[in-house]
Amino acid sequence: MKVLFSTYPMAFHTPGGGEVQLLAYHKHLPLHDVDVTLFNQWEPRFLEHDIVHFFSCMGGSAHFCLFARRLGLPLVVSASLWITEATRHLYPIDEIRYQLEIADRVVTNSDIESDTLARVLDLPREKFRTVYNGIDEFFLTQGNPSTFREQHRLDGRFVLNVGNIESRKNQLSLVRVMKAHPDVKLVLIGQQRDPEYSQAVLAEGGDQVMYLGPMPHNELLLSAYAGCDLFCLPSTLETPGLAALEAAAQRAPLLITSEGSCQEYFGEHAQYVAPGDDAVLAAALGESLSKAKPGAGTFDPSPFTWARTTEALRDVYRELL
Repeated sequence: MKVLFSTYPMAFHTPGGGEVQLLAYHKHLPLHDVDVTLFNQWEPRFLEHDIVHFFSCMGGSAHFCLFARRLGLPLVVSASLWITEATRHLYPIDEIRYQLEIADRVVTNSDIESDTLARVLDLPREKFRTVYNGIDEFFLTQGNPSTFREQHRLDGRFVLNVGNIESRKNQLSLVRVMKAHPDVKLVLIGQQRDPEYSQAVLAEGGDQVMYLGPMPHNELLLSAYAGCDLFCLPSTLETPGLAALEAAAQRAPLLITSEGSCQEYFGEHAQYVAPGDDAVLAAALGESLSKAKPGAGTFDPSPFTWARTTEALRDVYRELL
């Protein structure tokens, strides 16, 4: 089985969870007898493949998807979208609906995402399939909680946030409410996807914030997860954040957004906070810090490795053939 992967042209300028997911699928699907090619516009080779899989519903993506369908190729679209009745006005709904309507299958990261998209976009629920997000098996190895602290001279408590710095990740609200805990550092790891927003975050946080830029999947990142007093991802939405899965695998206590599909993954093994109100976030942060201890998390990550979750994606492809 040969599958052609593609996404919108700017996706890998500042890669996020969707791009990590794409590359993880590319790496692990051969374990399930699926041969994946990354699309090359200079040598597209559409007709050498059995299926086209497009990632994202970014504006303009429908044109590529329609072209694949006109060639007679089955089309799978990974949506990675959280749209509700309350937020649908923020999106090009008609274009997104059209792109997902022409797809043979729409892959989401959770059952609740499938249910919500089908309802809000008025699309048949039976064309949606859930393929859970995953992590590299590397994250199942417990990191040394001291290594990161020693390298960055963190003697006291610290809250960890891993993700691109942008408004959706809501770091500006986080740095504001952290001021009620001046003895606790906030460590930010990730690319500056929105430079203006990033500058505002770092200016607001001042000396309380330690920004380390992006970090590869290595022993130091394991140690950061293992050694933090609290992993906090108070995003406006998540489907869910891959970093939360990585942190949970290292038994970090979690305070994460309630908007999206996080609860389908983490259940009672995390604390949740609704985004949009700094007072609510402040109360949740204070409560979590009062109870949190490094390494006290209880989440079992073993069902959520890419090697396991990609089996479900292979089955989606088999349906179409």
